[in-house]
Amino acid sequence: MTFNIETERLLLRDIKAEDLEGMFALDSNPNVHEYLGKKPIKTKAEAQHNIEKILHQYKTLGIGRFAVIEKETNQFIGWSGLKFNTGEKESLGDKREFYDVGYRLIERFWNKGYAGESAIASLDYGFKELKLDVIVGAAETGNIASNKILKKIGLQYVEQFPFKNEMINWYELKKEEYAKNMS
Repeated sequence: MTFNIETERLLLRDIKAEDLEGMFALDSNPNVHEYLGKKPIKTKAEAQHNIEKILHQYKTLGIGRFAVIEKETNQFIGWSGLKFNTGEKESLGDKREFYDVGYRLIERFWNKGYAGESAIASLDYGFKELKLDVIVGAAETGNIASNKILKKIGLQYVEQFPFKNEMINWYELKKEEYAKNMS
């Protein structure tokens, strides 16, 4: 599959092997992993493994996170997009078999509105191209920025539950609500 989605300031495209340096810069930063289990990667081999997992998702599920490229600089700034979480291994508490919208940016690109901009484009792709009925989002309760973004892009708070010693806020957006918000 080849993905190319353009927003005002960003290009969302397939993650590629040449994104290795950017993926390593992203996932080796402890600040980026503050609300992701506090386990930043330590090697480029781990970053390569993460790229391979995403490429596998493209092939087997038809969707995966997109590389986010800043149009002005043509620079890899992180990833954003949809992921289909399957079965027990990718469950979140008792949540299974769901499409979630997510985003992860290199720290120097935080607070520029890029996460929300890319997430809106991802929702649009999910509802219009993939014809999904529901897209979800989840964030640790302490991750104020991510919770704000999920609400800002239209997801509705549903519930809170514990997961791996953290409390998680669960959000959902149904296709009909999205369509209503966009009109």
